[in-house]
Amino acid sequence: MKARREHHELTSDNTAAICPPAWATLQKANAGTAPSYGDDQWTAEVCEKVREIFETNCKVYVVFNGTAANALALAQLCQSFHSVICHARSHIHTDECGAPEFFTKGSKLIVIGGADGKIDLSEAEAMIARQCELHSHKPRAISITQSTELGTVYKRDEIGLIAEFARSRKMFLHMDGARFANAVASLRCAPKAITWEVGVDVLCFGGIKNGVGAGELVVFFKESLAHEFDYRIKQAGQLASKMRFLAAPWLGLLNDDAWLENARRANDAAKQLADRLQSEAKINVVFPVEANALFVRMNEELVRDLREGGWYFYKFIEPDIYRVMCSWSITDDEIDEFVSEVKMLRSA
Repeated sequence: MKARREHHELTSDNTAAICPPAWATLQKANAGTAPSYGDDQWTAEVCEKVREIFETNCKVYVVFNGTAANALALAQLCQSFHSVICHARSHIHTDECGAPEFFTKGSKLIVIGGADGKIDLSEAEAMIARQCELHSHKPRAISITQSTELGTVYKRDEIGLIAEFARSRKMFLHMDGARFANAVASLRCAPKAITWEVGVDVLCFGGIKNGVGAGELVVFFKESLAHEFDYRIKQAGQLASKMRFLAAPWLGLLNDDAWLENARRANDAAKQLADRLQSEAKINVVFPVEANALFVRMNEELVRDLREGGWYFYKFIEPDIYRVMCSWSITDDEIDEFVSEVKMLRSA
């Protein structure tokens, strides 16, 4: 039995610490008192900063986590007899314990496929054609994940086509942006270019995977869609009494583009790791590496030995595809160690 060594987390970017800029503003917010329930300066400044980043007068709300952001945003768009088109790998379908269905009071998730984690519009069209009359849920929204659950990124034109598809059918476009920062960094574009400019109605803007400890943003790009959303947040138990402790780290993340720097670092690490695993260890990387995740094919013996060595990551697709996730805080030394161990075990 190998001696266990330091625990290395490659399972998720959720395992990383709070990044220094977010931690610094949290400490500042902790000095003295402040108004409660979002009436503090930190929350106001975050909302204004988001409007500045997206270059539009959007409505911004803070909730505790991504599941709440997605579920409440969809509940704002949909009634109980509506349906939401989403990818079979989408987080709202596979990892939110029915929260979207619960908070919409019955909206149905209509699951479709598509290569590399992206929605196939021909499948969406065929599915909607089968939901065309009174006995079926009425299609009301399309949800896309940016970056996707398979580590790929929707390009501007791809989002535009989906938005046009939705608009022509009087549907809304929701974006689960848990890793939105990674997509922006990958595409090197203005945030507006892949959101409201191409027809996204509401974005769930993720910060937890990018360097804050808690708190995600729900951003409505049309003010009318946000009508009484504050009441929905309160009813769902998502209105933080000490809101400044959710908002202040976001201010640190957004100021001086720390959110983009964190995302670039994570993306670059994933690309470097993928390239080295392929070239040095002859490991097969399954999907394009466009954000901060890579998916590799490994046999059970190799995975067992890596885990015995303290390396942790998920099996994502049966029988042998594993996800390796790079956070903002991964180091070059960790990448070197992981590649070296994979090479050693492959050659043993």
